[in-house]
Amino acid sequence: MKKSDKKKENAIIAALTQACEIAKDRGDGFEWLTHFVNYDRFPQSLLVVCVYDTNEKLARADQAAICALIQQHLESIDIRVASIQRQVKFDSEENCEIANNGNWDERLRRVSA
Repeated sequence: MKKSDKKKENAIIAALTQACEIAKDRGDGFEWLTHFVNYDRFPQSLLVVCVYDTNEKLARADQAAICALIQQHLESIDIRVASIQRQVKFDSEENCEIANNGNWDERLRRVSA
């Protein structure tokens, strides 16, 4: 990873961590998020995965609000994405347990491929 990419990565981590903490504080079942990026195709390649605890809470989630929160925090570090809704995906702990026996590494491999 180039030095400039490492600086971007650290800034993205900090911004997404702030967004994650705000989302968790809402108390609607949001658990955590992670991201993937290929800096050769940045920012189009940036993908954020948001995870809720249950499918019921995921179904009730205000996904537009979460996308807006993430976009706001990315813009605060001068990262602009063309369509935040295409670059943020949603999932649940329940889905991972059912489909992948709780193995997030396996589950996320297909998302980031």
